[in-house]
Amino acid sequence: MVCCDSSLYPFSPSKTAPIILLAVFLSSTVHHVYLNVRYKSWRFTATLPWGGFLFVTGFAMREVSAFKPNHLPIFIASTCLLLLAPPVYAVTNYIVLGRVLYYVPYLSPIHPGRVISTFLGLDAVIGVITGNGGARVANPDASPSDISAGKAMFRASIILQLVSFFLFVALEGFFHRRCIRQGLVAPKPTPEANEQSKKLRRILNLMYISSAIISCRHVFRVVEVFQGYDGFLATHEWPLYIFDGLFMFANMLMLNIWHPMHYLPNDNRIYLSKDGVTQRWGPGWVDKRHFLLTIVDPFDVAGLFMKKDKDRFWDHEDEHPIVGQETVGAGKGAGVDTAAV
Repeated sequence: MVCCDSSLYPFSPSKTAPIILLAVFLSSTVHHVYLNVRYKSWRFTATLPWGGFLFVTGFAMREVSAFKPNHLPIFIASTCLLLLAPPVYAVTNYIVLGRVLYYVPYLSPIHPGRVISTFLGLDAVIGVITGNGGARVANPDASPSDISAGKAMFRASIILQLVSFFLFVALEGFFHRRCIRQGLVAPKPTPEANEQSKKLRRILNLMYISSAIISCRHVFRVVEVFQGYDGFLATHEWPLYIFDGLFMFANMLMLNIWHPMHYLPNDNRIYLSKDGVTQRWGPGWVDKRHFLLTIVDPFDVAGLFMKKDKDRFWDHEDEHPIVGQETVGAGKGAGVDTAAV
């Protein structure tokens, strides 16, 4: 039921649900700030508290909007913040998978640094399409054809976002399969598995679950957009609180309990030897190609055809010191907290 004739909502917006979700997201965000300090992982997981902050402010705006349902700027702010927050968690998964590939470089199908640049680049393109589509739809002076084009762009951007994320999951699955074939990760949990194998399995499973949660939310948005403003999802409030609220909070809470950097070293130069047990200080995997070339050809297909030799530093393990046995205050491990490894 609409709360008033001038309301921007096709229903009477809840004044309780935004407050509850604001409180739970705030508690999770504060805990993620603490975990980033504890693991010294701001470089890798700063996106977790940032996504939480967007949700906190988004639901705060939603609460204000519930009391002022005809106030357009507050309505737009709430909608945009709640749309922007979930993709931030997707970026977290990109960063974490890149970190996993740095940790096991000899099984990586792509340069680890290209994971974030490739998928974040795709997200940026999708964001531009979304912004253009939203601007056309929101423009009060737009012609019907412009509004129709804007809606089409908005639909296309949401579908592309879903496709991009499925490609990411496929990349993770391909790497996971390589780990199983190499014997680094057991197909099923076994008590005989070593500590590093258990950690790798846990972090990969965390990303699968996180990806599934975010994908469900994306599917919700795709269906909502295709149903239109008069569809079931747009005219009922509870689906938003389920998919943008509870689903996303479940993702945050899961990463509160099993923080990614509990299972990974906080330095990209540390890698796991092929024995699946020993951790060593390497030089890090440096892509010597021009930056623009790495964006155009992230998988280095050209190098494959030209049969260019790569810097396979992991084939010279004996030259690299074992983590914890390097000279304190000197060498490759100097100044790095190995306690979080």
